[in-house]
Amino acid sequence: MPQSLVALLHHSSRALRRSIEERTRDKALTSTQWRLLVVLGKRGPMRQARLAEVLDIEPISVSRLINRMVQAGWVERAPDPDDRRACLVHPTARAKASLAGLGDVAQAADEVALTGFSADERATLISLLTRLNDNLNGADTAMPAAPDRARE
Repeated sequence: MPQSLVALLHHSSRALRRSIEERTRDKALTSTQWRLLVVLGKRGPMRQARLAEVLDIEPISVSRLINRMVQAGWVERAPDPDDRRACLVHPTARAKASLAGLGDVAQAADEVALTGFSADERATLISLLTRLNDNLNGADTAMPAAPDRARE
C-alpha cells in the first residue's frame, strides 16, 4: 500500500532533522536553535514576533528560546532603530562562526539522503519539491473558502 505524501514527507523531514542533530550535537544547540540561527544568518536581524512566524513557533516559545540563547551567548537583543518599543535579535560572533560550518553539515545530510540518486534524479526531486512548496505556500490564498455549513 503506498504511503500518503503527507506521511512520507513527515517521516523524511524527521529523518533529516535527526541526521543534522547527530552531526551538530557537539555544538550544544538543538535543531530549533539551529533553525533560528540559520534564519538570522540568511535574513538578518529580526523581531521576535517575526521569528515566531518564520519558525512556525508560538511567540512565547520563541521568547523563551531566545532567552536561553542570549544566556548561552548565541544571540543578542538590540533596540530596533525603527521602533523604540521593539528589539531585534542578532546572531553573535560565536553564532556566525558556527553557522559557517553548518553548510558542510547540511551538505553531508543531503549526501546521505540522496545516496544512489543520479544527478538527473536529484535535480528532478529538487524541482518537484520546490514546486510542491510553492503550491503549499500559495495554498492559503488560492484555495476557495470552505462552505458555510450553517447555511446548508
